[in-house]
Amino acid sequence: MNAAETRQREKIPTEIHASADAASKVLAAEIAALIRARAAEGRRAVLGLATGSTPVRLYRELIRLHKEEGLSFANVVTFNLDEYYGLGRGHPESYWRFMHEQLFNHVDLPAAHIHVPDGTAPRGEVFGWCRAYEEQIREAGGLDLQILGIGRTGHIGFNEPGSGRDSRTRLVTLDSLTRRDAARDFLGEANVPRHAITMGVGTILDARKIVLLAWGEAKARVVAEAVENPPVDSLPASFLQGHPDVRFLLDPAAGSELTRIKHPWLVGQVEWTPALGRRAVTWLSREVKRPILKLLDEHYGEHGMSDLLTEQGPAYNLNIRIFNEVQHTITGWPGGKPKADDTHRPERASPFPKRVVVLAPEPSDEMLGMGGTLSRLVEQGHEVTVVYLTSGNLAVPDEEALIVTDLVLDFVNGAAGPESAARGARAALARKLADPSASDTPETRRLKGLLRRGEARAALRLAGVAANAERFLDLPFYEKGRYRQFRPGEADQAALTALLAELRPHQIFATGEGQDPSSVGAVCFELLRAALEANREQAWRKDCRVWLYRTPDKAWAPHEIDMAVPLSPAQLARKVQAIYQHKSQRSQTPAGEDLHEAWQQAEAAARAIAQTYDSLGLAEYEAIEAFRRWMF
Repeated sequence: MNAAETRQREKIPTEIHASADAASKVLAAEIAALIRARAAEGRRAVLGLATGSTPVRLYRELIRLHKEEGLSFANVVTFNLDEYYGLGRGHPESYWRFMHEQLFNHVDLPAAHIHVPDGTAPRGEVFGWCRAYEEQIREAGGLDLQILGIGRTGHIGFNEPGSGRDSRTRLVTLDSLTRRDAARDFLGEANVPRHAITMGVGTILDARKIVLLAWGEAKARVVAEAVENPPVDSLPASFLQGHPDVRFLLDPAAGSELTRIKHPWLVGQVEWTPALGRRAVTWLSREVKRPILKLLDEHYGEHGMSDLLTEQGPAYNLNIRIFNEVQHTITGWPGGKPKADDTHRPERASPFPKRVVVLAPEPSDEMLGMGGTLSRLVEQGHEVTVVYLTSGNLAVPDEEALIVTDLVLDFVNGAAGPESAARGARAALARKLADPSASDTPETRRLKGLLRRGEARAALRLAGVAANAERFLDLPFYEKGRYRQFRPGEADQAALTALLAELRPHQIFATGEGQDPSSVGAVCFELLRAALEANREQAWRKDCRVWLYRTPDKAWAPHEIDMAVPLSPAQLARKVQAIYQHKSQRSQTPAGEDLHEAWQQAEAAARAIAQTYDSLGLAEYEAIEAFRRWMF
């Protein structure tokens, strides 16, 4: 297919690279070339820098170029996009601190060349401070290159929906979704600042060159809208369409909603494979709001799919084939039905019972994504082990931990060992509540981890999982790291490799594929990939199937589902109750916002999949949990 033809809807040049690391290396090489070219001219390179998890890989590659290939930053001047208003430089989530930890402390960039918005400027002085920031950029000669990420609201910097094309550096109020996305970093949405200082859209557009980076499926929809839809104030990133030198660098997950990837038949000729045919027909059914078996020739023709009918039709036969394929994904036996004909079942009948390993990156992930299926596997006699890869202690609000420490102190009633540890943790929590820039002590982290263990065990009991059928790996990358800044190592891979070798599973249920590569889920998924590779020659490995589940924020599309497990009303209610046991993870959001609690999101997601199957003309179920087989 002609490349220009497939990109006909894209108003911004967009590159999809094999991975976030691959894309970051491309941009890092361009930055290095710019810095060296400016140095050769006796000039400074002026860079606009972004924060958050997206550019971390880019900064790591720049550090590598500095340390291993001699790239000097002595002639570089930097201006950061934004900063939370009200946070001092020492706060763990301040962008000043982030940039020093992730880049500035590791290269030879002069301190006088660093510019980050001041989140502590008195309110009455902010306007003047912002005007001075703009003047500093002009005095430096303007931005040679501006690096951007993109938020789920479509914001660039902290230019939330409603920001105008000509907006300049200013104080802004953060959107509720932006604050919700930052809630985990701040241990609750209530702790996320409500305001920030940001370069304006107009300030960004003044840069001579702009490159936007985006990773993970959570960014896919907004990326596609920014690239393909007309520019609007409600999607600030769409204003980049008017820039003469801009491009987006994406990983495959972030590019998955672009028309050329998601619906390629709408932008050119395609090779109609059976898999693409299923994707197209299920999409068509939902697009025209008719069950698969009621699709007509004109529906195909009106939606760019005449060639599909020519190659795989007529419509009557094609409809029946796709209907049967979707129907065959439905099973009440996720571990396989013993002594049954499994020709058209998603999971094989034997061996039975199976050794099943359910991997949860953090406690509660397994209940959110597959709590009903987990119960069914147990009820049907399989040997189920739930493995919590990390402690999840980073996600425990301090207030929740204080409740536990007080409970421990009341209970031990003077027992020296436990009381001493609990008092130390309580004192540290009190200091942290008084000083948000303080970090958790090891004792506090351990106590928070124990809290999550207790919640996980309570949830497993409700799901019917036998006592002692859980494992807590507490992988080092998590215990030593922070959200969006994890660095997995050999010890992490070795621990998971050894556990799988010990358990020798016939089935593994896992999540994390397609998530932002800095997320806990994505890090754990890549560790699973490495552990399976390390066990490649083991006999159990050749007979093992991996099923991928998703947490409620991102459901599988119908064509991606290889196994759909229906839940009865009672099973769905049981799942909700199990999720509810993870009380420390309850939303900190004010009451009244729909589907903000985790159990609400999970319940709605399971019902939505059932409604999708119903709309395709399949049987009507209360709820469905869906899985895709990973051909590793």
